[in-house]
Amino acid sequence: MDIAIIGAGNVGGTLGARWAALGHTIYFGVPDPNDPKYDALRAVAGVALCASSEAAARADIIVLTVPWAVAQGAIRDLGPLGDKVIVDCTNPVTFGSDGVAMAPIEGLSGAALVAAAAQGGHVVKTLNQVGFNIMASPGASSALMLVAGDDAKAKAIATDLVRELGFDARDAGPLRNASALEHLALLWIDQAFRGPHGRNFVLSVTPVQAR
Repeated sequence: MDIAIIGAGNVGGTLGARWAALGHTIYFGVPDPNDPKYDALRAVAGVALCASSEAAARADIIVLTVPWAVAQGAIRDLGPLGDKVIVDCTNPVTFGSDGVAMAPIEGLSGAALVAAAAQGGHVVKTLNQVGFNIMASPGASSALMLVAGDDAKAKAIATDLVRELGFDARDAGPLRNASALEHLALLWIDQAFRGPHGRNFVLSVTPVQAR
């Protein structure tokens, strides 16, 4: 698949490198494709760097990995997106002296605001619930990754991409449930800072037989 990743930070860079290794073609949308800070990504087979609008135009799947403060502007600047799949990996959180908190978004989810800013496309919320270190190597512990979206085809495509990374991808229902996924991410981030395992933990589903 041709995948556009908007943003090339820790999350975007990790996802792009992993999907490229799995045979996908990755277009990183960045402000300055010639910036030397992207040299390591440029050297990865199957990866190209270009302007964000060009990356989006060349791919059928758009993965949004920029910081929340610029997420709505970044998706809006891509222009008309038709029926493209938009995988929203962002989280509307703020960091302060008291730790991490949800950004004020008037009761909506970040994904709903991304969808409102997008000019077309089908938004799917996922790959937002753990840190990039887990995305690099989910391990053999069946790391849970929930997927929420309204369009069945778009959600199926996103779910397949999540499973390719090694996650236990599970349907979390419609996009209105994205707020719950974002609060789950908030909990993970809080525990990553304050918990005994740091960033090295995942959530998983363990069936329990009724007695």
